[in-house]
Amino acid sequence: MPAPVFEEFDPANDCECPGCVHWRRVGSSPLPGRFGGHPAARGVLVVAAAASAALAASAPQAAAHSAPPAPHRSAAPVDPDPETPQGAKSPLHGPAGKPLHGPVTTPPITRTEIINRAKTWVTAKVPYSMSLYWTDGYRQDCSGYVSMAWGLTGNEWTGSLGQFGTKITKAELQPGDMLLFHNPDNPEKGSHVVLFGGWTDYTHTAYTAYEQTPPHARRQSTPYAYWSNSAKYVPYRYKGLVADPGAAGALAGKAAGPFPGAAFFGPGADNKYVTLLGRMLVARGAGGFYGKGPGPVWGLADQRATLAFQQAQGWTGAAADGLPGPRTWELLASGRGRNIKPAGAPATPASHGVPGYPGKNHFRPGADNEHVTRLGERLVEKGYGRFYTDGPGPRWGEADRRAVEAFQRAQGWRGGAADGYPGPETWRRLFR
Repeated sequence: MPAPVFEEFDPANDCECPGCVHWRRVGSSPLPGRFGGHPAARGVLVVAAAASAALAASAPQAAAHSAPPAPHRSAAPVDPDPETPQGAKSPLHGPAGKPLHGPVTTPPITRTEIINRAKTWVTAKVPYSMSLYWTDGYRQDCSGYVSMAWGLTGNEWTGSLGQFGTKITKAELQPGDMLLFHNPDNPEKGSHVVLFGGWTDYTHTAYTAYEQTPPHARRQSTPYAYWSNSAKYVPYRYKGLVADPGAAGALAGKAAGPFPGAAFFGPGADNKYVTLLGRMLVARGAGGFYGKGPGPVWGLADQRATLAFQQAQGWTGAAADGLPGPRTWELLASGRGRNIKPAGAPATPASHGVPGYPGKNHFRPGADNEHVTRLGERLVEKGYGRFYTDGPGPRWGEADRRAVEAFQRAQGWRGGAADGYPGPETWRRLFR
């Protein structure tokens, strides 16, 4: 996979940032030294090279000495922190802001909020700067960007961000976590931090990275863990992370516990499990059935909401009676299964003559939708559950692909017909 391209900048001879590394490899004629050493400090276009060469011939010495130092290579830092590719710790809005004192705080925030905050800078194309502060008060460099996305109360740097997170493994990475490389021996060499936005392939060799880097904030597919110094990046999870209130099963989570028993539900029931059931149903799209919100007394709203969820799974007859059983409770508590569609929402249209086939784009690396869950559950029912360690879920993964491939091979298919990705015929045979 090619390194990211920064065509308008002159690569420094010893800089380890992706742009400089890339252009040292492919560039045959570097720009004159008068343009400085690092992308972050130069707004010089490559097209200026010819003109600058002529000027450099007349006054090379003066030009070389007049160039300002690159921002992360200052010869005389004014703060006690070591030189870094980003600014030092500072309050919001910079030196003019109010310094914070006391213990480290981790304000609560959800994964959705982290990614949405990260997207605001990408959309605005906030320019990279070590010294400037965006309108929200955060410094416009890599560490300021993560400080902003995590909602921290000040601007951190790569040497301090780690205290706001907990080290995790690659397998545990989820959107909103960070990948941090801090070089304590020489912080200006390679130190960088990015936000993890999700895997882009089932092999987990590439992911969507949100980062602040010259010339501006960006979102792009990136090889794990990064373009350079890959082995030195450490995954972290923010300590103040809280569950998304609208996420499936988040309101109950592990607190839901095992199914309490049928006696806790139905006419006359009045207990905490009725409230918990209602909250899980609302998280799955049943909010329209409740006028005042779920409560402990079983009512018609609970029955209708439960029935809607059961029907969303494709159940009929006794399996869809409006009363939760072990399977209904398991799907709600784990966040698996299909959500309740809004009133009037059209059913999944037929595709290639196969009723309900949602299309191949729903089953590709990075896919995260209810159709993946439905597919996985059907594969388990068909006897291909051995490929799943945690049970089918909405995010497409290697377990799904291997289970589909095994099913396709059981049909006598080989080669491209058994690639592990469901097409209309695979779907028809699974659900007929």
